[in-house]
Amino acid sequence: MIYRNKTRQISVGSVKVGGDAPISIQSMTNTDTRDVEKTCAQIDALTDAGCEIVRCAVVDVDAAKALKSITDRSKLPVIADIHFDYKLAIAAMENGADAIRINPGNIGSKEKVKAVVDAAKANGKVIRVGVNAGSLEKDILSKHGVTPESLVKSAQKHIEHIESLGFYDIKVSLKASSVPLTFQAYKMFAEHSEYPLHIGVTEAGTLFAGSIKSSAGIGALLISGIGDTLRVSLTGDPVEEIRVGWQLLNALEIRRRGPEIISCPTCGRTEIELVRLAEEVERRVASFTSTVSIAVMGCPVNGPGEAREADYGIAGGKGNGLIFKKGVIVKKVPEEMIIDELFGIFKEDGVK
Repeated sequence: MIYRNKTRQISVGSVKVGGDAPISIQSMTNTDTRDVEKTCAQIDALTDAGCEIVRCAVVDVDAAKALKSITDRSKLPVIADIHFDYKLAIAAMENGADAIRINPGNIGSKEKVKAVVDAAKANGKVIRVGVNAGSLEKDILSKHGVTPESLVKSAQKHIEHIESLGFYDIKVSLKASSVPLTFQAYKMFAEHSEYPLHIGVTEAGTLFAGSIKSSAGIGALLISGIGDTLRVSLTGDPVEEIRVGWQLLNALEIRRRGPEIISCPTCGRTEIELVRLAEEVERRVASFTSTVSIAVMGCPVNGPGEAREADYGIAGGKGNGLIFKKGVIVKKVPEEMIIDELFGIFKEDGVK
């Protein structure tokens, strides 16, 4: 079991973050927030995929006003993502956002921050202090450059001001596109703060490269006991961020949702279309929530034994396939029928 740093607990809408609450998975819509129908449709898709908190970009007053309809329909807590204009942060909270994300590098003067904090107090909202390596304050940059120290100092500076206003419902992120820089900044901050942490690697990249980069950064933090909520930032469909996030938590044995696919790497003994079978099983169980393990093995001789601990499995060769449970063969079928037969067993057993 991974030891986890103890942090202060806050509530983002109905979701607890920090303390002993489960590590939650977030994403961000990539629709135009002013388009309520498209945004709500994407939030519904994210909900089905297992998203627990969603963030929406608020680019102008119309987007802030659209949050009223979006938050009324969303099953998830909604965070408003704000850059530059403090008035949009206030408007977003007044229109139902459960929390706001502001960047201390671009939100403006202390007076503007005070106005945002006063609105958060009045509306019972949470503030995420989101420090980004790409938008650090000039005075910090000139003194420290883009370093872990500069990210931490930026966050501390903003937090101290917010605390001086009597506000403590805060969560913090310190993101960069560099994995080592991100890791070092979070580790440094966590040593001296009990605020809950939103973790992630910003601008991580496309599905393939971004999944690897995010898993390296987020995984290293989680194994170090750091992190209360996470987002895997990918270029593309945000539903994929949720899938990768859950796979990451599954792999680290922190939380489980949906099946775990175990498949062998193939070798010269493989005599079935193993890659196609594994991909088809993965595609068809994508919406499952049952926490079972499914093995897809290429060798009918060793496959069931090698995947003995899997709840279910298939293995095949020379046109035939075996279906097994906990290493025990329960069916032998033609290769072309093996997927349908496996899913027939899932249906009988209530795996869905």
